[in-house]
Amino acid sequence: MVLEKIGEVFKNALNKIANAIFVDKKLVDEIVKELQLALLSADVDRKLVLELSEKIKEKALDEKIKNVEKKEQLIALIHDELIKLLGSEKKELRISKGTQTKILFVGLYGNGKTTAIGKLANYYSKRGLKCCVIGLDVHRPAAPEQLEQLAERAKVTYFINKKEKKPEKIWQEFEERAKKFDVVLIDTAGRDVLNDDLISELKKINSLIKPQYSILVMAADIGQAARKQAEGFVKAIKIDGVIITRMDGTAKGGGALVACSEAKAPVLFIGTGEKLQDIETFNPEAFVSRILGMGDLSTLMEKVKTAVSEQELKKTKRVSNKFTLLDLYEQLEAMSKIGPLGKIAELIPGLGGMKLPQNMLQVHEEKLKHWRYAIQSMTQEEIENPEKIEGSRISRIAKGAGISAGEVRDLVKQYKLLKQFIGPGMKGIPSEGEMPSESDMSQLKNMGISQKKLQKLAKRFGGRIPGF
Repeated sequence: MVLEKIGEVFKNALNKIANAIFVDKKLVDEIVKELQLALLSADVDRKLVLELSEKIKEKALDEKIKNVEKKEQLIALIHDELIKLLGSEKKELRISKGTQTKILFVGLYGNGKTTAIGKLANYYSKRGLKCCVIGLDVHRPAAPEQLEQLAERAKVTYFINKKEKKPEKIWQEFEERAKKFDVVLIDTAGRDVLNDDLISELKKINSLIKPQYSILVMAADIGQAARKQAEGFVKAIKIDGVIITRMDGTAKGGGALVACSEAKAPVLFIGTGEKLQDIETFNPEAFVSRILGMGDLSTLMEKVKTAVSEQELKKTKRVSNKFTLLDLYEQLEAMSKIGPLGKIAELIPGLGGMKLPQNMLQVHEEKLKHWRYAIQSMTQEEIENPEKIEGSRISRIAKGAGISAGEVRDLVKQYKLLKQFIGPGMKGIPSEGEMPSESDMSQLKNMGISQKKLQKLAKRFGGRIPGF
């Protein structure tokens, strides 16, 4: 989960506010102290943390805003100040079908630049854009091979020349062939540090290609150092935005995000894992909502769209309200492509604070294959009423499927877990633009911050939290 520790601190602070009898200086001081510790642990600059703390202290005890309770006012204040800290507005690349967009990627060694290109190629191709990648990194020996492998996994065209050692000549070789693509993603060489040699090479390439966008790729684990690195590249060439990688594996991600905001280098995407689909557009408001446990449905829809094709998505839409084993299989198959349930849950309003069974939906491809064999060995009655599968039925199904009886029991157990979790009214993964229904949201109880206590807060945010 992205910034899991800092998210837990924030959610605990909000719970403390929601459960308080009244808001006084003592409560505000306690909350501010917890926020300070969380932000400092995420490697956010100490000066910025102190500035934010003073703002919250100053505004929290101001005269009560009309029609807003003091507790809601404090929660809204924390929410708004965190968004300001991260840059306030979501920045996007303007890319459209039929108009070529050339994107130049720059960065130092070891920051995941080439991998980020593969993820972006997958991201845009899944959205119906014709993509290609071009390798201009002539210094790192394995760079062409890595780009080739990533392009094949993303199923996009790649242009590389493993023998040529001048990046300008490689571009000139493939420039004409690249014109038929909507999005051209261009890999460049890095260095251990931003030195004169790298700056000179990047300026030459930039002048030759004239890209619509230049994107800097940095790893989250450099924390506050991201500011200096971003400022260095901004001075060297025009930087339109940043991709921060490895957000899933470090506590310093908050520092990197804030540092980029301070350096006037907007974060466009964040990398959240090793798979091609593990990349998200960065929206400060949605990101803050997520770490506060309020969900981020827009990112969930993006993940679905990046990982699952429209045909596969339609398969997950149930015709009736009865939840069968076939429904279970299709749901698991689709969701396993999006990511672990923990990552999905943090995007759904209310689910961020829910304690889910650790083994729920941690289903590997091999297990899914065996479960498919099991379902194929069942009668229609057993598929529709898995509760009846026990004793001799388990043995018969296992024998027919060529798997162990334990695997059949696991399948039935998984069915019961998921059925209990989603309830009779919830129909699985919503399609793009679809919001959870009121009946869906009524299932979500005993989670983090209670719905009742934050109903008015939802109104304060313009009704943006579904289900309130």
